[in-house]
Amino acid sequence: MRKHIGWIAGTAAVLVAAGAITYAVAEDGGGGSGPGVPSADGADAGFARDMAVHHQQAVEMSYIVRDRTKDADVRRLAYDIAQTQANQRGMLLGWLDLWDLPKVSAKPPMAWMGMGDMPERGDGSLMPGMATDTELKKLGTLNGKQAEIFYLQLMTDHHKGGIHMAEGCVAKCTVAVEKNLAQGMVDAQQSELATMKQMLTERGAKPRG
Repeated sequence: MRKHIGWIAGTAAVLVAAGAITYAVAEDGGGGSGPGVPSADGADAGFARDMAVHHQQAVEMSYIVRDRTKDADVRRLAYDIAQTQANQRGMLLGWLDLWDLPKVSAKPPMAWMGMGDMPERGDGSLMPGMATDTELKKLGTLNGKQAEIFYLQLMTDHHKGGIHMAEGCVAKCTVAVEKNLAQGMVDAQQSELATMKQMLTERGAKPRG
């Protein structure tokens, strides 16, 4: 699967662009005061807070599977997801700092999308697509092909939930560069969903649900 070698190059491009995007947000309403600063309860801040939490779990799962398999393609995918989403998480939290807004909220996750009353799965799964603590522990006990399949299934669910949230930001966020980042998440994760489906098929498995 040599076609996947472009993942690392893509990650490098995202890392190079991060500083410029963060600076752009500072110019586009991010100084902690003034009319350009989003409200604490609005979509821009809500997306930044919630997606930072969502991304953190993806990073965690990706590092777990890299220790559970020697398969080059799965390890490469996991590395790309971990690096990209860790970088994006840093940007999201950095924007909250620029806006002088809290990184936590008393409101339920995704309230900014009108989904604050949605029942949680519990057991550490705070938002759609997130794995439970039990599932993360299970991933850490598997090896080889079993670990690869379970990771790909968990990350497929995770991406689907993340895409839904990012689409919410595209529709509701007001800061242009944040909307652009959210659209980039949608495009990249949809592409990775297709890749993970193919990788599951190669291993005789399917996405869950």
